[in-house]
Amino acid sequence: MAETMDAIVSRLYAQYEADKLDTIGEAFVLDFITPEERDVLATNYWQFQVNVPVVVSLMRDTAQSRPPFWLESSGFKKTDMLVKNELYTYEVWQKKFPAGEIKLGINGFDKHRPVYFVSVAPQDATVQLTIEPVFPAVQHIDTLGIGSFTYHDWDGLTLAAVPEVLRGQLLLTTIRGRAREAHLVRAFRKTDFPARGEADQLALTLGEDPSSAMTVQWRTDTTIKSAWVAYWQTNYGDTATQQAVVNRLEDRLLINDRYNHRFMAELKGLSPGSSYQYQIHSESGAISDVFQFATAPLEDTFSFNWFGDTHNDPAAGDLIKLAYGQDSTAAFSLCSGDLVNTGLHRNDWDKFFHVAGHVFAKQPLMAVPGNHDSQDGLGASMFQALLDYPANGPKGFPAGLTYSFNYKNALFVMIDAASFPVAEQTRWLEETLASSAGTWKFVVFHFPPYNEVEPYPEIVSQWVPLFEKYKVDIVMGGHFHYYLRTQPLKGNRPDEHGVTYLISVATAAAREAKDKQPFVARRIENGNFYQHFRIEGRQLTYTCHGADGSAQDRLIIKK
Repeated sequence: MAETMDAIVSRLYAQYEADKLDTIGEAFVLDFITPEERDVLATNYWQFQVNVPVVVSLMRDTAQSRPPFWLESSGFKKTDMLVKNELYTYEVWQKKFPAGEIKLGINGFDKHRPVYFVSVAPQDATVQLTIEPVFPAVQHIDTLGIGSFTYHDWDGLTLAAVPEVLRGQLLLTTIRGRAREAHLVRAFRKTDFPARGEADQLALTLGEDPSSAMTVQWRTDTTIKSAWVAYWQTNYGDTATQQAVVNRLEDRLLINDRYNHRFMAELKGLSPGSSYQYQIHSESGAISDVFQFATAPLEDTFSFNWFGDTHNDPAAGDLIKLAYGQDSTAAFSLCSGDLVNTGLHRNDWDKFFHVAGHVFAKQPLMAVPGNHDSQDGLGASMFQALLDYPANGPKGFPAGLTYSFNYKNALFVMIDAASFPVAEQTRWLEETLASSAGTWKFVVFHFPPYNEVEPYPEIVSQWVPLFEKYKVDIVMGGHFHYYLRTQPLKGNRPDEHGVTYLISVATAAAREAKDKQPFVARRIENGNFYQHFRIEGRQLTYTCHGADGSAQDRLIIKK
């Protein structure tokens, strides 16, 4: 189906101007596509095999403006039954099918997030029904009933009302991100910062050995086919070069920059405690300014910054530049997720890099995805394409989303809690913490286990005991748009040898917290902030700064 949608979008671009694409509706789309494409969209969205004749019940959100175009014409009949969860009400459509393959169509040409889900029952209740997934090949098949979840990217949203006649049927869950697969109505976007022949969006990232390596990433338009980094140690004349790996990135609905090139080059064999300068070159010559970075120092003294949710907000960009101006020698910056509003939209990433200026071309950015970067169960593929991180995460996981790195006497454990379940990462987390001899241990992920808005019982039960067992010093999170520092906690109680949990936000938005909880040491409900850490051997000095640079909170830990 992806090929069909690519072809439709390509023809739309070829035949219509951007202002026309902003106005198209479902009737226009149905008239525009070919009969062959209509058939694909009506049959290739969801396919599975059944061994006996069945009744398929399709639950469609009543708030969607119109049913999928194929639903009634393919033989589905709307019933009087309703299925409900705490947010949505679904009308039930049904159709009988013989044994064999069942083919269902798209949710619609809009981007209606609560997409339909289905249940299946044998027509003869005395026979055993089996379902074999065809597409998508990996399916979660459960039992329909009160308490069942229907979106496996949101298993906390469960059904509260299910007609008795439907209970016990086999339930095929889905993900909300599937609403995007045929999105054409009010779908097209523009970027204010399209790629050009010059290199931009330069970003440094650290590998597993920050003392001797640095990774450089940048983008150009597709006219630049090959590029490399020229680099040299500051005040020394010898210049080395490193050819870059190039990937072609597509954002199908980005009208003025559908394709661009993303380059990545890893510089190895660098001298510890040294300053380097670098410049991007291509076959057309130099295509960037000269920038400077430093490898990890020889001594155990360094600083770094941390940002909560940035959401490609100019106010967060101002903070990033302010933090760099106040300490240009900081070794790197951390971000605990929600770097952008919509991680699947490259125009949001374009804005993120633009508002940050050239900071990340001089100071590495080490980040993890938040729920906005890894949205609707589709994963953090754009995050992964734009930022290269160590491939040392849990076995079988995509590289660079959950990972760890060491910087001098400190361990940093970076966890993608937005894309992957807690339980599937717990063993890796324990192994990583247990194998570290670091004086300092930091853990960064998006959802803070200690907050005053929403509980995270699985994180508290599975990860918090590991933080305490392996003497993690600070856990950094975001998601809730206010600032919070807990007292050191152990066993859910204050303990001077416990773990400190932090929440912060860099975007200008604010959220009012609930009643102050006993674990809170400092809370600021309004404003946007960045955090500065300085490690000097066995002493850590932490300062939270407001948007004007003033100190809002401070903590000193000595070992």
